[in-house]
Amino acid sequence: MAKFYSSLTEIKSGLQRAEITVQGLVKNYLGEIKKNAHLNAFNEVFETEALANAKEVDDRVKNGTAGKLAGMVIAIKDNICYKGHEVNASSKILKGFTSIYSSTIVERLLAQDAVIIGRCNCDEFAMGGSNENSFFGPVKNHADETRVSGGSSGGSAVAVQANMCHAAIGTDTGGSVRQPASFCGVIGFKPTYGRISRHGIIAYASSFDQVGPITRSVEDAALLYEVMAGPDDYDNTLAQQAVEPIAISQEKPAAKKIAYLQEALSSPGVDAEVKDAMVKYIDKLRAEGHTVKPIAFEQLDYMVPAYYILASAEASSNLARFDGVHYGYRSPAATGLQSTYKRSRSEGFGKEVKRRIMLGTFVLSAGYYDAYYAKAQKVRRLIREKTEEILNEYDFILIPTAPEPAFAIGAEEKDPVVTYLYDIFTVQASLAGVPAISLPVGNNTKGLPLGLQLLTKHFNEQQLLNFSEYFHKL
Repeated sequence: MAKFYSSLTEIKSGLQRAEITVQGLVKNYLGEIKKNAHLNAFNEVFETEALANAKEVDDRVKNGTAGKLAGMVIAIKDNICYKGHEVNASSKILKGFTSIYSSTIVERLLAQDAVIIGRCNCDEFAMGGSNENSFFGPVKNHADETRVSGGSSGGSAVAVQANMCHAAIGTDTGGSVRQPASFCGVIGFKPTYGRISRHGIIAYASSFDQVGPITRSVEDAALLYEVMAGPDDYDNTLAQQAVEPIAISQEKPAAKKIAYLQEALSSPGVDAEVKDAMVKYIDKLRAEGHTVKPIAFEQLDYMVPAYYILASAEASSNLARFDGVHYGYRSPAATGLQSTYKRSRSEGFGKEVKRRIMLGTFVLSAGYYDAYYAKAQKVRRLIREKTEEILNEYDFILIPTAPEPAFAIGAEEKDPVVTYLYDIFTVQASLAGVPAISLPVGNNTKGLPLGLQLLTKHFNEQQLLNFSEYFHKL
């Protein structure tokens, strides 16, 4: 079995002492990918290319010219473009499509000598919280193969969880990095909206989508963020300030003020063991001298409806480009222009994607725009203002990542609205655009991982990651 490395620092130490090579690491991870193929985490493995790139990185390590990610073997989610490689967004409509350019983040990762080992399975077009909506089938949780991996970046989370790569890159629209990280017992980090370029990321909901790393250590999450973040001429929604190098301190931080949502502990919809984990950490933080107080969030019940109205509206617009004419799947039964559109889209998209496109088209339609979309935008502003108000008084907000641990694969499909409520604790950071991180806090009595989330102010990644390092070791 390939050795678990807790951080890139540990790998670099082995490389410097010539105890390991990047090629050796890649071979070990390839062995784990083959052994765990039944988990369905990868849509494609770049075996030959990864080994060739690893050899080049080994040469640069020897002559002292290697980048800061030398030794990091990573996987990317199947909605991130990598020139000359297929990118499907785990959808039939893009099966066989090869990207003609690389995303900004791929270029930045490769420039610092990361080795990309493959592309990971995800919910189709990143729409889902269980990774059961993929055209390539569900991803199984390594902790319990009858359970979901979480979504939409489920393949990325399982790849790290099962030691099939050192770290992975996902995208987070309403919690799609943080929730699978929680279900798989790893770290998932969503930076401030507009911190990492979306150029070359297949769009779902453009005002929410944000790239984020999935890792085993806070230190690695900080390093990947530092490499990927910063201005990019190809994405004009990015913040223009430069990204400061993140220095992770091992010192105990000064006393902080932390708010937690009292609804997380009082709601009957939150699993008892999730509540127990939260109470345990609240007690630990108080014992360490931090101020931890409950707060009420009056808009909590409006978060999920506002998020799904806005995200579906943006999806309806973004996914209009997949029409069976320009590229991707075209129905063989199409007979004319209208038939090409109708058949290609109805055959190429899965059920959940079609549901969200139709919902989005409805809320944007004449007569309903003001009633739904415009109102949801107002609610989003209220949620953002309330979140900022709390964070002006407190350093962090502490909440569960998900209301319960990973649920069973193939559980009888519930009312979609009930399923969407699983996002109750992740959409706040997405609606407000603030940074958030999911940290593993042990397993429940069935051995299923649990996660808690920390949120902080816009562009306050340095403090969030530093405190997360301390929190992770409590």
